[in-house]
Amino acid sequence: MERSLKKMKSNNTNSTRSNLMKDSELFHVIHKVPCGDTPYVKAKHAQLIEKNPEMAIVWFWKAINTGDRVDSALKDMAVVMKQLDRSEEAIEAIKSFRPRCSKNSQDSLDNVLIDLYKKCGRMEEQVELLKRKLRQIYQGETFNGKPTKTARSHGKKFQVTVQQEIARLLGNLGWAYMQQAKYLSAEAVYRKAQMVEPDANKSCNLAMCLIKQGRFEEGRSVLDDVLESRVLGADDCKTRQRADELLSELEASLPLRRDAEMEDVLGNILDDDFVLGLEQITTTSFRSKRLPIFEQISSFRNQLVC
Repeated sequence: MERSLKKMKSNNTNSTRSNLMKDSELFHVIHKVPCGDTPYVKAKHAQLIEKNPEMAIVWFWKAINTGDRVDSALKDMAVVMKQLDRSEEAIEAIKSFRPRCSKNSQDSLDNVLIDLYKKCGRMEEQVELLKRKLRQIYQGETFNGKPTKTARSHGKKFQVTVQQEIARLLGNLGWAYMQQAKYLSAEAVYRKAQMVEPDANKSCNLAMCLIKQGRFEEGRSVLDDVLESRVLGADDCKTRQRADELLSELEASLPLRRDAEMEDVLGNILDDDFVLGLEQITTTSFRSKRLPIFEQISSFRNQLVC
């Protein structure tokens, strides 16, 4: 009898421990918080559970300085800093501590830097980084000659194709050129992105470039493709609303159309180092690791500058 009672108590104790472990695991899964008691775990707990970003940054710094999951700590800290309008500080942190991070983490750190440069209005640095990442793809350094790579967002892994990554980077590059009022360079890049992977959002940006250059009929044609659902993503409500707004802007600008000799000189400057570099890339023979990602655009550029 006593043995039976002891066995039952033991089973109950084990069952309770098992349930507690399951509850703990479930808690970490639901809240996407890692298990443990390290500085990085405490940082994620402060960020996601306590909703205390300032304390999270303190723990992220401790994680970086003690070598606790430095790759994730640096990236996550930069994201939190951006949310607190401390983007300049985040940029300096990444530049200072990225040598401590693994080679595999460098690409994701670059992506964070691109967003931070955009947030801070540091367009020149954003443009240079985007160019470098595009060249890395061409040289086979990013995809290692493979058609896809594994990316991570919000804790989830997914596959990204070469075309998707090129289109994303070109879209960011076009937007950066627009912020610099280099509308002809932006147009060339957006047209390139549409050749790789067309979508309605980039069509709207391309139309904006054309409107800024006073090329209203071309801009209207691009917007018509969106409004008549001839490009991917045209069914998105926000995209269609933006296309309508751009069309209204275009209509309002028609009476103010200027002669060609009065066009904004700054807006018609091509970034020759990069755009002509793309032409040069297309004329070279590809090595085994390199991917044929750029088509010739020399004829397009000649058409633009005529």
